[in-house]
Amino acid sequence: MEFKDYYDILGVTKSASADAVKKAYRKLARQYHPDVSKAADADKRMAEVNEAYAVLGDAEKRAAYDTVGAQAWAQGARSGDDVRPPPGWNAGYEYTDGGPAGAGAHFSGNEAEFSEFFEQMFGHAARGGARARNQGGAHTAMRGEDQHARIELALIDAYRGAERQLGLRSARLDAGGQVVPEERTLQVKIPKGVKEGQLIRLAGQGSPGFNGGAAGDLLLEVHFAPDARWQIDGRDVTQRLRVTPWEAALGAQVPVTTPEGTAVEVTVPAGSGTGRKLRLKGRGIPAAGASQAAGDLYLLLETAVPGAVTPEQKAAWQALAKAYPGFDPRAA
Repeated sequence: MEFKDYYDILGVTKSASADAVKKAYRKLARQYHPDVSKAADADKRMAEVNEAYAVLGDAEKRAAYDTVGAQAWAQGARSGDDVRPPPGWNAGYEYTDGGPAGAGAHFSGNEAEFSEFFEQMFGHAARGGARARNQGGAHTAMRGEDQHARIELALIDAYRGAERQLGLRSARLDAGGQVVPEERTLQVKIPKGVKEGQLIRLAGQGSPGFNGGAAGDLLLEVHFAPDARWQIDGRDVTQRLRVTPWEAALGAQVPVTTPEGTAVEVTVPAGSGTGRKLRLKGRGIPAAGASQAAGDLYLLLETAVPGAVTPEQKAAWQALAKAYPGFDPRAA
């Protein structure tokens, strides 16, 4: 993804305290606010400053950002450079669905302009912008904010459901305004039928409430671990099925193990070729409720061509070539 160096955008060091980050933000916000600045790119710069502060001004998001940033800086990356964090790097990071408290009024409307980099890191839920925590009276009971984290699952978990011990990583500010990492562990029940992007709500596991208010919830955003065997689209799953040339040409019954682990016999119609899809209805990700339908499993055929090593094998291929004298696979 295209890296954004938020420290560079705000003009602060990576060890800057929360107070230093806030001061830098306020200075730049006054400089680039569209109502004040005469610069042609004021809107763009203000959006960048808002985004940088939405991350660096929030201890939880800053801790997650520093993880991928450390790799990018080690590579000498700067804003705009392409970085490739390892799959699942941000699984388990917690962050609130709002921006930093007391961010000020400069966020009005600009949070909608956050970059693709921000969305890839924190998801749609983090686009909520800044929400001041002083809404209501000083003694009014207020519910704590919801928090979000990614959880990475194997596809089999969606078929069968599971229980997982999840290590969650968040952060807080110490007395000196520095980001201090924190970790906690939760036992999470994964319901059967979850799909990519779905949110699993854990009631009361978010930020604590204020003045006796209830705690917020923790929303786990489901992502499936990358696996070359399958492609997932909603509840539909595509799986490659390799067949021999004679099975493709003559038709055959071939064994297939579904993602759920069930062995089934599949009919490959005669005359099939690479790229043909066979549909197994209802063999995709199961339905999560009575009002929903299970997905389908699609088998994408690939013809596996064996080599010709022995004299007998070479003779067989030569005989096949003689049997198809006019066959030209490159003909338009």
